[in-house]
Amino acid sequence: MSDNSDNAATDGYSEEGFWLKVKQFAVKAGREVIDNALCLYYAAKRPDTPKWAKTIIFGALAYFITPLDAIPDLTPMVGFTDDLGALAAALAMVAMYVDDTIKNQAAEKSAAWFD
Repeated sequence: MSDNSDNAATDGYSEEGFWLKVKQFAVKAGREVIDNALCLYYAAKRPDTPKWAKTIIFGALAYFITPLDAIPDLTPMVGFTDDLGALAAALAMVAMYVDDTIKNQAAEKSAAWFD
């Protein structure tokens, strides 16, 4: 693991890859997956989120953007269940860094794709 600017980076994660995956698969993945991913993304951007939490976040986001999943994302209906599980587990571990501001940022961005 190496530092990337102010954030802890995990192999397999890139900001460009994250936004590409979200834009391409938002509707297919569903709102819950995207909301969780966005909450984690914005929590990682907070300067007061500690390195250990960013490591968990970037690990989950790397799994989300990696094309090789336990359940392929192209599988109808179940393709994103493993992503949802990974994102939800990470979210539970770093929940203390996901405040109302983060949730509102995620909801505003998510609304662009779903509302």
